[in-house]
Amino acid sequence: MTTPSRRDLANAIRFLAIDAVEAAKSGHPGMPMGMADIAEVLWNDYLRHNPNNPGWFNRDRFVLSNGHGSMLQYALLHLSGYALSIDDLKRFRQLESKTPGHPENFMTPGVETTTGPLGQGFANAVGMALAEKLLAQRFNRPEYEVVDHHTYVFMGDGCLMEGISHEAASLAGTWGLGKLIAFWDDNKISIDGNVDGWFTDDTPARFEAYGWQVIRKVDGHDPDEVKRAIETALKATDKPTLICCRTTIGFGSPGKAGKESSHGAPLGKDEVVATRAALNWPHAAFEIPQELYDGWRAGNAGLVREDQWNTLFDRYAAQYPELADELTRRSHGELPQGFTAAADAYIAKLQVDAPTIASRKASQMAIEAFAPHLPELIGGSADLAHSNLTLWKGSKSVNSDDADANYIYFGVREFAMTAISNGLGLHECFIPYDATFLVFSDYARNAVRMSALMGAHAIHVYTHDSIGLGEDGPTHQPIEHLASLRYIPNNDVWRPCDAVESAVAWRAAIERNDGPSCLIFSRQNLVHQARDEAQVANIKRGGYVLRDSVGAPELILIATGSEVDLAVKAAAQLGDKVRVISMPSTDVFDRQNAEYRESVLPNACRKRVAIEAGVTDFWRKYVGLDGTVVGIDTFGASAPIEALMPHFGFTVERVVAAAKSLG
Repeated sequence: MTTPSRRDLANAIRFLAIDAVEAAKSGHPGMPMGMADIAEVLWNDYLRHNPNNPGWFNRDRFVLSNGHGSMLQYALLHLSGYALSIDDLKRFRQLESKTPGHPENFMTPGVETTTGPLGQGFANAVGMALAEKLLAQRFNRPEYEVVDHHTYVFMGDGCLMEGISHEAASLAGTWGLGKLIAFWDDNKISIDGNVDGWFTDDTPARFEAYGWQVIRKVDGHDPDEVKRAIETALKATDKPTLICCRTTIGFGSPGKAGKESSHGAPLGKDEVVATRAALNWPHAAFEIPQELYDGWRAGNAGLVREDQWNTLFDRYAAQYPELADELTRRSHGELPQGFTAAADAYIAKLQVDAPTIASRKASQMAIEAFAPHLPELIGGSADLAHSNLTLWKGSKSVNSDDADANYIYFGVREFAMTAISNGLGLHECFIPYDATFLVFSDYARNAVRMSALMGAHAIHVYTHDSIGLGEDGPTHQPIEHLASLRYIPNNDVWRPCDAVESAVAWRAAIERNDGPSCLIFSRQNLVHQARDEAQVANIKRGGYVLRDSVGAPELILIATGSEVDLAVKAAAQLGDKVRVISMPSTDVFDRQNAEYRESVLPNACRKRVAIEAGVTDFWRKYVGLDGTVVGIDTFGASAPIEALMPHFGFTVERVVAAAKSLG
């Protein structure tokens, strides 16, 4: 049997991509054709993984940041032996297939993160590499490097044009992520054509300025050059590496190689035939000879590697049982024993102590209470630590060799901050949180959306939640942001009204393991609300009766955050037939069963007023055509809070008037 050449192995990638895109009549063949040679060397000679166990803890992470070239990754997974069949490839881009148009971590075995919005995969990879570095500092011992894996990321010109790449690359260099290796597909083509008209950065110099090792002018179609570059990258342990690979988009296509026409459309029947002839590929569509499968899988020692690691870990566990137990627990996503009891005790104590404080301060207190029980909790702020109040007594910077490093100074980088948090969350063993002002969630919003799409366990903390922040004015005063975040599917948004609800919100975000949570906190002090034990227990349901009516309610006031106290005070003036509902999380409330929702918001009571310092339209689904909303549908203004709130109508008198206007 003839041993297949590297070019034959790479051509298997090319033609699986060509054929899948042709069958779907949709997709991006150019990048897989251009990066196939690089991918073949990386996957066959260096990538440590196990197709039989895609979740092996110590696997190398591979991220396809230029996710439009998803068929490259699907071809690699199929050829390497993952549970991705040739029939799955034939169903590329079809409904409910394992091969969607862009890689999705919850759809395809072996895909680490969902990519496609350019640059975000790169930032996710930075988060994954940071996770590896910190876990190695925490758990490795002499002769027992149980945490020892690399993060490899492919990215194109588009990823590097996006601003998030600058933010993430800067942090990666600062943190010295020596096990992060990025391959730049320098093909000089994007959708609009040759990038010389809009992308003339000196990219190698930029990355060198960020503190990266840069390997320039690698021929991406020469396996020997690619190997030498990877070997050089692996020797750099104190800085990340960028490998600059010159490639030809659509490599092998006589009529479309090097042209934008191969980027985002099928080659076409005639060009496919011509490409088969040019690359001497005599096989039919989706036909891969057995010797090529054997060639791909002969070099895959994943099972052996995992067995070797398991043996090492068993010896490690015998010598360091407590460390081994903690690493196992964290890698399985299990919370520590004792966390539940500690959280219960803290929340009960808060209800008794009744502090009147800003909810951002209550947030910091919750971190102080919970973090000592959660070594996996890691986070920081976008240069607003002393405003967001994300620092706590046990904070230790990740830009250190401390085994317990857990705090990230992200700098003014909201977008990368959030995407890096996603990477930390997708990598086992961490629960990340990030923070900025609520108005700047706009900078981060697409990464929040990706958190929700991927089901990443990430906590996004947003303070200064309304016009109540005061003098900074409308540039810093969020108006539409609460609604915008709530409209993201699978994204739990919490806006607590006092310290107790703040603690419950933090606990819910920590315990949630199927998606992100956004925690929204105030700058101003919030009055503590009296509750009984049953009411405290119902906070976690997203909405509950805070002050009930005598008999069936004739009017219902619904409020969140700082406006809950307005509702309570207005109810006192409106009589004993008024029910007040605190609804810190509409997302969580909407997931409750119909019986509970009816017990809180009975259909029989149509007179309803919603009160929140944000846009009004969101609340129409709760108040209906018979109700009204006290909110704000204009931008704010610069003034002290004492002037702003009455100026924009957030007073007891306005709430009372709104209620009486319903008749």
